[in-house]
Amino acid sequence: MTKEQEDRRNDQRRDRPGDRDPVADEIEEQLKKQLASRPVRIEGYSSAEWVLLDYGDFIVHIFNKEAREFYDLERLWRDAGRVSLPDDL
Repeated sequence: MTKEQEDRRNDQRRDRPGDRDPVADEIEEQLKKQLASRPVRIEGYSSAEWVLLDYGDFIVHIFNKEAREFYDLERLWRDAGRVSLPDDL
């Protein structure tokens, strides 16, 4: 399966209410493997419209297309400074 096909499949899964979000699952799995980090709180898995993974020091937001356009978080953070992350993360 190509990257494009996988992305399209993940988008389709995220758009079906009630499904677990494969992107959120992968982020959670990789952070657990690579950093031994587990989320403090998780919200939105049941709807998969907007999944929030709260790791205490940082939060991961995962939206389906409609929710992302509606909430437009980029607008809220547009003026915020950027934080560089190490390449080995």
